[in-house]
Amino acid sequence: CIMKPVSYKTKDGLLINGYLTLPQTKNQTNLPVIMLPHNGPWSRNSWGYNAEVQFLANRGYAVFQVNYRGSTGYGKTFLSAGFKEVGGKMQQDITDGVNWLIARKIANPKKIAIYGAGFGGFSALHGISFNPNLYQCAVVQYGLINFFTYIKDVPPFLKPYLSMTYEMVGNPEKDADMLRSVSPVFHTDKIKVPLLIFQGAKDPRANISEVNQFVRDLRNRDVSVKYVLKENERTYFRNEQNRLDMYAEIENFLQTNLNNKK
Repeated sequence: CIMKPVSYKTKDGLLINGYLTLPQTKNQTNLPVIMLPHNGPWSRNSWGYNAEVQFLANRGYAVFQVNYRGSTGYGKTFLSAGFKEVGGKMQQDITDGVNWLIARKIANPKKIAIYGAGFGGFSALHGISFNPNLYQCAVVQYGLINFFTYIKDVPPFLKPYLSMTYEMVGNPEKDADMLRSVSPVFHTDKIKVPLLIFQGAKDPRANISEVNQFVRDLRNRDVSVKYVLKENERTYFRNEQNRLDMYAEIENFLQTNLNNKK
């Protein structure tokens, strides 16, 4: 499926670039859409073959990858525009991208999902928490749910980057209110839509007991959550069978919660 570079203006006038991959269908309007925010957040989507994107497009979804503010490759000003905006303007850029697709009648507004890994997983959780009417469901792979534990439990090899993390993400002491206001673990009451979560039990950047409690809290609130915890995996699933199982789960989940919706 063809990947097209696109751009749009945000509410505050910033130009955002991204890539839109459309399925090979006769009808190229009113499509079910997967928003696919990238990990990082200090990285970017790039032009080129992406197996995950092609898998989703092959199943009939338009896939939108946006390089929200803070993404690399667009200069220092654009990068620094994302500092301490992990739960603010970065996420608004993604929301503005969804609304751009709807305004151009590319997206069916009743069939939009958000799907991400790592920081992209955080963006997915943020999206369904603070824009509950925009998305019908979400897929989260190894998602960041609590900035306090994410920063506190930083492994030794990343400690030299802590001061940079404080500057770019936030300081748990000085910016406690902001970090709490955007960490999904404190906002389970806002999540209403079906959720599919993948997690490796050996993930060095996740507090598994906290993830387990997060899932329990959601289920106690009658949120539909499918939680796939693989004991032998870390941040990204490496085992081939686990990966095949994961994408089969994703396909079925999206078919049930997006494609089958009227």
